Amino acid sequence: MTHASSSSARPLRVTRAQAPLSGSIRVPGDKSISHRALMFASLARGETHITGLLEGEDVLRTAAAMRALGAQVVQQGPGDWLVNGMGIGNLKEPDDVLDMGNSGTAARLLSGILASHGMVSVMTGDASLRRRPMKRVMDPLAGTGATFMAREGGRLPMAISGLADPKPLNYRLPVASAQVKSAVLLAGLNAQGQTRVEEPVATRDHTENMLRHFGAHVKVEETAQGGRIIVLQGRPDLVARDVVVPGDPSSAAFPIVAALLVPGADIVISTVGLNPLRTGLFVTLQEMGARLEVTNVRTEGGELVGDLHVQASALKGVDVPADRAPSMIDEYPILAVAAAYASGVSRFRGVEELRVKESDRLAATVALLENNGVKTAVEGDDLVVYGTNNAIPGGGVVQTHMDHRLAMSASVLGLVAQNPVEIDDTAFIDTSFPGYLQLMNSLGAGFAV
Repeated sequence: MTHASSSSARPLRVTRAQAPLSGSIRVPGDKSISHRALMFASLARGETHITGLLEGEDVLRTAAAMRALGAQVVQQGPGDWLVNGMGIGNLKEPDDVLDMGNSGTAARLLSGILASHGMVSVMTGDASLRRRPMKRVMDPLAGTGATFMAREGGRLPMAISGLADPKPLNYRLPVASAQVKSAVLLAGLNAQGQTRVEEPVATRDHTENMLRHFGAHVKVEETAQGGRIIVLQGRPDLVARDVVVPGDPSSAAFPIVAALLVPGADIVISTVGLNPLRTGLFVTLQEMGARLEVTNVRTEGGELVGDLHVQASALKGVDVPADRAPSMIDEYPILAVAAAYASGVSRFRGVEELRVKESDRLAATVALLENNGVKTAVEGDDLVVYGTNNAIPGGGVVQTHMDHRLAMSASVLGLVAQNPVEIDDTAFIDTSFPGYLQLMNSLGAGFAV
């Protein structure tokens, strides 16, 4: 399937790296943590200093929304922000519609905050976000006593009439979702008593970590079935605490794999998030034989972070179990590139969720490899990649379908392919990784930007 690129498309032709990659870099801040840092700082008393904030479009929408709700949110420099919070229950009614752009995370989390304040608000988003279902947060949040009006199927725009004295929720998630869990916990901040959420399997716990960082009392217990029960004590006194946003492990994946594949490469990536629910890729690469060393491990803002030392490695095929997929769902396209360069066959089990990402990421990953001479197979919900033993033919054109992760994966493949690789568009890489091509060039990638 060909894709009609926008008129502002930025195609890129990538040729084989002429020299080893070397140097030390820091990747942009974690998107999930950036959203939460702005929201929680706005709900805390006092001034929070945030460093390392990701300044992509999605996060800037959250900053604008919190400003519209009365918090003082000021950018001091790149990634450096000051937030003067209002205290729980003290946000003010916004004068205008809150436009969340393309951010499902921001829209769903903010629903929990808006439902538990005594005011009326309206939220909308871009064409893509207006198609995405909000019913899965509306249904549990209605239990607080708030009322929601939305378009058919629970789609934005949505009006919320919140309560100043919301009821605490006791909710069991039908399917695992960090966003729905977080919306319920955020609603519980302004409710008397305990809010309880049960999730069938453990999802990203950035909300729980940051709530504790700001002073909330959060208890987590594992269930016998492998899920978790999270209990939040309502009406905590959240007090401003500085936040260092760690580098996004999903963004770090691209320079990591590039350094593993380009002969002689030796790089350091500092201050990367090491939350165990996010590091499936690092574990998998180490199983493949990667020289990937984690050093200087420490805790920042309730999150584990460390520095990564990565050196060129001889990789071998790997069999990735399905239960690892949630901790690395965004990393399969770049892992597929590593598997293509490796020796032997790799199998990624249970990757069906890739069909419903920004694009059909499974089909697009297969096309990325096949068009460049790498043999693959899709067997049920498994992706099989036949390694070329350091001999990817290349020479293909990659259709990215406006998917930033496919564009970056293709750029890494081009650095080690025997023939140049053409990428149809790189303009949208900036949504998750502003300045990616320039940062890679600082290591010696030689992208013609």
